[in-house]
Amino acid sequence: TSSRVQLPVLANILFTASKNKLFLSSTNLESSIKIAVGAKVEKEGEITVPGKTVAEIVQNLDAGRITLSAQKESLEIGSDNFASTISGMNASDFPNIPGSVVKSSVLSGDNFKTSLAKVLFAVSSDETRAALTGVLLVAGENSIKLVATDGFRLSQSSLKIDVKEIKKHIIIPKNCLIELEKLLVGESEFKMSVSESDKQIVFEVGNAVLSSRLIEGDYPDFERIIPKSLKVDVDVDRLEFLKAVKLGGVFARDVANVLKLEIEDGFVNVLADSTKSGSQKTKVDARVGGLDTKNMVMAFNYKFLEDFLNSVDDENIKMSFTDPNSPGVFANPKDKDYLHIIMPVKL
Repeated sequence: TSSRVQLPVLANILFTASKNKLFLSSTNLESSIKIAVGAKVEKEGEITVPGKTVAEIVQNLDAGRITLSAQKESLEIGSDNFASTISGMNASDFPNIPGSVVKSSVLSGDNFKTSLAKVLFAVSSDETRAALTGVLLVAGENSIKLVATDGFRLSQSSLKIDVKEIKKHIIIPKNCLIELEKLLVGESEFKMSVSESDKQIVFEVGNAVLSSRLIEGDYPDFERIIPKSLKVDVDVDRLEFLKAVKLGGVFARDVANVLKLEIEDGFVNVLADSTKSGSQKTKVDARVGGLDTKNMVMAFNYKFLEDFLNSVDDENIKMSFTDPNSPGVFANPKDKDYLHIIMPVKL
């Protein structure tokens, strides 16, 4: 339910009893969710009651069957040793929300969830740039590409899938995709549908239907950001490099998160220097190719490096650079469908 309530009913959950199912619906007008659970329905009907109150009651009840009964504008909840009456509102005040998916594409739950995890962390939180607060979905011939950027880094992950029902470019709000991630746990597949007329996307996952308004606006030309010519390649052990970045972060956080990477033949020095708290240097063995000078010194936000390294679950990562002032390209050598770009900090 909505944390920024504009209408009292938006803080409520709609309970609908119909055809041996109980439907629970919640919305904040931007996104909504409808979940079906099995029930023995003696009389069909609906009522809307405060979501927070219901959640607190249910969380503290013992496992087992409960009985729900709507009486005018109140909901009675009962079990073997518990009874409660919650004041509610007329269901007619609750906004209409999508109940199912039509003209849908079927996607792999595991694959989509894996791709989401590689891009969601790069979404911007700057509300003044609305397009960047969501994930761009680019539909190709037999694939989709998920893209996220906050202006300082860009993450891109591709999936092999046929999505004929989706127009070429749509921007999906981050919060909607976070909820989708939760729903996809344990689900092998799900359905996705886009309504261009309503500017809305709908996901059907198991017994739940999640819908959201799409973000309007123009997404930046992300292809232009990706470097076309790279000179220096660096392959390192992911966990060793992550450890070095975290050690550097102890001091880098005092200097605007700036962490230096000094690349030399056979290793990378990870350095951080703060006049306030101290300094550190960690040497990480690396396979370095294309280095035509004694060394190359780059600087990045250490938190951005951490985020990328945590998004990869393989043993090694590859970093590629053109020069200290150009974006760095970070990748998993075993995953050609994943690409991450980080803008350098100018020294």
